[in-house]
Amino acid sequence: MGNLAYGLQKRVELGRALVAQPTLLLLDEPMAGMNTEEKQDMSRYIADINRELGTTVVLIEHDIKVVMGLCAHVVVLDYGRKVGDGTPAQVQANPEVIAAYLGAAHA
Repeated sequence: MGNLAYGLQKRVELGRALVAQPTLLLLDEPMAGMNTEEKQDMSRYIADINRELGTTVVLIEHDIKVVMGLCAHVVVLDYGRKVGDGTPAQVQANPEVIAAYLGAAHA
């Protein structure tokens, strides 16, 4: 698999995880190291997995655009402490989340 392009390697890994037909799929930074186009493709695959297979997807991801565009429910941690929990809109408006990720001056 080392000869495949990085984005394709990630898709193969996702496919391997789906072979077991999980009801819950935990993805730890599936977009790490991907370019914008690869992230868009992977986001579509993840959304399809949830919608078409009914698989619950728990996503740990640092790309906030991906998270806000893909997730129906977001939990935000700051050094292991939960500072936000709700819809993407609720989390984006949360003063604790803003302080933790944009700096207190923005709060």
